[in-house]
Amino acid sequence: MLIQKPFSEIDLGNIFFDSLKKDYAEFTDWFNKKANAGDQAYVFYTSPNTIDGFLYLKIEQEALMDVMPVQPAKPRLKLGTLKINAHGTKLGERFIKKVFDHLIGNNLDEVYVTVFDHHIGLIKLLKKYRFVKEAIKQTLNGIEGVYLKRLNKDQPYDIYNSYPMINAVNSKKYLLAIYPEFHSKLLPDSILRTENPSEIIRDISPNNSIHKIYLCKMDTICSVATGDILCIYRTSPEQGRAGFLSVMTTLCIVEEYRHINSFNTLDDFLNYALPYSIFTEAELRQFYSNKRYPYIIRFSYNIALPKRIIRNDLISDVGFNSNTRWGCFEISDSQFHKICQLGQINENIIINQTPVC
Repeated sequence: MLIQKPFSEIDLGNIFFDSLKKDYAEFTDWFNKKANAGDQAYVFYTSPNTIDGFLYLKIEQEALMDVMPVQPAKPRLKLGTLKINAHGTKLGERFIKKVFDHLIGNNLDEVYVTVFDHHIGLIKLLKKYRFVKEAIKQTLNGIEGVYLKRLNKDQPYDIYNSYPMINAVNSKKYLLAIYPEFHSKLLPDSILRTENPSEIIRDISPNNSIHKIYLCKMDTICSVATGDILCIYRTSPEQGRAGFLSVMTTLCIVEEYRHINSFNTLDDFLNYALPYSIFTEAELRQFYSNKRYPYIIRFSYNIALPKRIIRNDLISDVGFNSNTRWGCFEISDSQFHKICQLGQINENIIINQTPVC
């Protein structure tokens, strides 16, 4: 489970921290200073005594004078420490999303981290989400690369390069309903306060990955295209109480639509869907055989709405029709922007006009 807790409550003697102590001679002193200051970090526990991930974030204002070339002063987010024990569950993506959540939540547009070249897996993960090596840092422990990621509305939009930004220009917008039993397993940062994360969220690829696979039988989904926006709607767990218990929770971006018949073999289908779908291999095999859910979309998990919007407000304030079935339907630009407003989405991540290059 990924939790945020004070340094003072984290066991520095855990074997997980041995490599950090080896890389950084000052790590123990640094850790203890953070503990004394009351600072917090994110820790991923695979079991009560097994740590597989650690993330410390810090907001800075000053110029980076200890790197070459020097980076100018500006508000930016620093990944003070990031370590992940990769074990095939895409845990790194879970941490990267947490970084972007902090970036957006603090209204920042730049984040950086310093990494030694021998951390090949971490560097590969950073590059996947378009962190760019723009400087080096000489320390007593050796030379580190300085990797930066900037959110820039003035650059041409790309669903991968620009992640987690959302392009509202020339893209269709859809409401997509997901049942409660699937919603928070697929979108763990969109979990409701009434749900127990320890009962729902597990250390598996579909939970951790930024990329998701959704299978359904709603014909409307055939209309979606790469770059379209999905407004995820969690249906009510109780019949007759949808007005208050059904909520809009999340904004996502369509990466690809496919029909199940587009896969030549079962193995092709499993290789595509299994790492990103909340369904088991046995269930996916059955779906491939009976074609029960023939429509498949792959989408990116961009941001959870800071304020969830209940169905009643979606009807009264956004203008959705209460008499139609809310499975998957296209919504207007004005309805989408109203959702962003009511959901308190940081407007800096929404691109509303084509950049002038």
